[in-house]
Amino acid sequence: MSTFTPGDVLLIGEACSVQFAGDRALRLRLVSVDQSPTYHGWVWLTGYVLNDKGLATDKREVYVQRAGVRVLRATPVPTPGRPTRSAAIPNVRQDRRPAGVPATPQRRAIPGRRTAGHG
Repeated sequence: MSTFTPGDVLLIGEACSVQFAGDRALRLRLVSVDQSPTYHGWVWLTGYVLNDKGLATDKREVYVQRAGVRVLRATPVPTPGRPTRSAAIPNVRQDRRPAGVPATPQRRAIPGRRTAGHG
């Protein structure tokens, strides 16, 4: 029994279920695998249907036989010792204002000044 990883591109065809026979087969970029109990050998998969250019066209949830699913492109497994992108980027303070400076300019009320439209 193979395991599927989010990000894998799967071929859902006739071997998965008769409803995907012929031109109804689809390529699915996997988002999640439902862990709920089902009939033995069957699984609920959620993902995005890919067109010929590899672009997502629709989000689908399909109920298929696990043994019939073909992995067309597996998600690469991170190699140990090599930092991920988020680890390679140093922490940068997003707010570059000096401490105590307000985020937006504050308008001071001037005594005796009237705002436009109030008579």
